[in-house]
Amino acid sequence: MQANDDPGETIDARVRRRLRELRAEQGLTLQQVSERANIDISMLSRLESGKRRLALDHIPGLAAALGVSADDLLRGAPPVDPRVRTEPATYDRLTVWPLTNRQVGGLRTVKVRIDPKRRKPPARLRVHDGHDWMYVVEGRLRLILGDQDLVIEPGEAVEFSTWMPHWFGVVDEPVELLAVFGAHGERTHLSP
Repeated sequence: MQANDDPGETIDARVRRRLRELRAEQGLTLQQVSERANIDISMLSRLESGKRRLALDHIPGLAAALGVSADDLLRGAPPVDPRVRTEPATYDRLTVWPLTNRQVGGLRTVKVRIDPKRRKPPARLRVHDGHDWMYVVEGRLRLILGDQDLVIEPGEAVEFSTWMPHWFGVVDEPVELLAVFGAHGERTHLSP
């Protein structure tokens, strides 16, 4: 259910909301819909804003003006497609596939493939606000965390404060991992 599909919403309110949504989706003006529905533009404006009560005899004309059925106008908006369809991005020998459409609770989940040429850490390790969590799916991850030089095997997970100087790369072959980063970690590790 979409956030704007309130189960307590009246049919009148739902039709007004759907009328505005469908009109906006189709890029139609009030004038265009009023002409198609044979309704005065000021009346249509009052119907949409809730300043005039919607009558049943308005439904067929409004639905036809918007090219939908009366049922489409009466029912809630269709559910949003839950699939994440974001293209991967590659930089600094990392290919990153977002696994969430947006940050949830300030966190972003990603799949990362590390190129086998990402083997040498920079002279100065990064430090930033936040917390990182990584799960190695395949390959062996090299994680430098402060003075520690660790090898993380497939099936192992790590989490650490990003106030600790850190870097990650490969031991010898490509690495695939799942990671959860806060906003600061995402900007630091996954931005060009």
